[in-house]
Amino acid sequence: MKQKFLFVFLLFALVLSACGTGQSASTPAVVRIGWGGGPDTLNPGMAILAVEYTIFELVYDSMYDLNLDGSFTLSIAESATASDDGTVWTFKIKEGLKFHDGEDLTAEDVAFTYNLYKDTPEYPYLNGYYTTYFDSIEATGNNEVVLTLTEAIPNIESQLVYLYILPKHIWETASPTEFDNVTMIGSGPFKLAEYVPDEFVRLAANKEHFATPPKVDEVIFQTFDNPDALVQAIKTGQVDMISSLPGTAVEGLKSESAVTVVTGAPFSPGPEDIIFNQIDPENCPVDEGGLCTGHPALRDRNVRLALAHATDKQKIIDVVLFGLGTPGFTLIPDGLGVWFNNTLTDYEFDTAKANQILDDAGYLDTDGDGVREMPDGSRALSFRINWDSDNSDYPRIAELLKEMWAEIGVALEPQAFDADALTAICCPTFDFDIMIWGWVSDPDPSALLYVYTTDAIPYGSSETGYSNPVYDELYNQQQVTLNFEERKEIVWEMQRITHEDVVYIIPYYAQAVQAFRNDRFTGWIIDQSKIELTDVTSLVLIEPVR
Repeated sequence: MKQKFLFVFLLFALVLSACGTGQSASTPAVVRIGWGGGPDTLNPGMAILAVEYTIFELVYDSMYDLNLDGSFTLSIAESATASDDGTVWTFKIKEGLKFHDGEDLTAEDVAFTYNLYKDTPEYPYLNGYYTTYFDSIEATGNNEVVLTLTEAIPNIESQLVYLYILPKHIWETASPTEFDNVTMIGSGPFKLAEYVPDEFVRLAANKEHFATPPKVDEVIFQTFDNPDALVQAIKTGQVDMISSLPGTAVEGLKSESAVTVVTGAPFSPGPEDIIFNQIDPENCPVDEGGLCTGHPALRDRNVRLALAHATDKQKIIDVVLFGLGTPGFTLIPDGLGVWFNNTLTDYEFDTAKANQILDDAGYLDTDGDGVREMPDGSRALSFRINWDSDNSDYPRIAELLKEMWAEIGVALEPQAFDADALTAICCPTFDFDIMIWGWVSDPDPSALLYVYTTDAIPYGSSETGYSNPVYDELYNQQQVTLNFEERKEIVWEMQRITHEDVVYIIPYYAQAVQAFRNDRFTGWIIDQSKIELTDVTSLVLIEPVR
């Protein structure tokens, strides 16, 4: 009896040895992804954080898929046709589509979803931006969706790609803004299995997905509060991939034989931004909870211009990103290709010039304490500066800004907030002075251009309260300009205006930096022009290393 057990044990050990460090065919393939944040809501209409859209992309389907090369392909529809004037779009929905609970997904669900997004004013992006030109949406008896626009637009794909299709049979009796959506029934390649806020999101594979059934069985997104712990987790194998890592850890991880570090252009490029609360009191959205407590000096372009000249962007890039980024100009990042205005000239780092601007504008240090005061002496130029505590780079940026701006007589009072708290003081509350945060971009520039508009202020999409009627008119023009070159010219002019007005300081456009265990899963897409390992394109293809 003992001899037989020993033989079986040795045989089992040999099998494990032959398999290496990968998973055996009988072991469920569970991918563990570490990241620094987590979703604050599972309701697509109320979402504003990038991590929330990462989960939505896996759980829901939409009319179009966005590919890594920036192109679009139809997803739930087999065809799309437009009327001659471009105002009526007809989408033929594929037959046999299923939600995760087994119910059919039909044109009725699509029309219901689009109408829900369009008719819910509290949905910050969906109503205020993506559905702006939606006039009516109807489902036909032929499983078609007929979308009628008020005007023809040049970017129908980008307006529909993030409008995730919801099951009518669940949402039609729900309050759209209060529904917590904890079951999160979609039709995508993954389905929600478990969600513990601030801890993890566990997704199970939808092996019956009509287009891309995953090869793995589960994906778990695990939240780490400490970036050092996140880096250590991939070293020890606690996680199989991390979605971002601090620049200080890149070289060390590259020396780990079982870890592959990938860097490159981000799939959803975007800026990190230094945000000035410059809202005029007359534009304060009081009815939406606006407090508008920002320091009045930040409404003066001279102050913002001086701060821009006192910001050494290259030093920030070198210290924080270890060189893995480029200086920024406006919210439109260089990763958007032709939409990026590459003719802009940045404000040079020149402390003497910054001091002279403030001197000339009457901001003097009259009491000799090293901090300037307002021209009327009412307040010192001491600003609150806040940032998202989930981001490991922001504390160092705040520290560098404090050092740089002290050279021109400006003091900073730093404090980190979690994403919920930061959102609460941001928009449309405007209960802050300066913030460090960031955006990720749509494939089309309109989404980030919208952030600068006056209309975005009450919706909570405007972070700065910036309001410029000339800019607003140009925004409306580019929304309906069908000629590509004409539209590009408008978009470039809008960037020139906002750069001239110093609405933000954009310290950099960062490269994507991610890492995965090469002894666990294979098939990650790393040979494209863009990098994003948490995207559905990789997570449906990867499989265990055997």
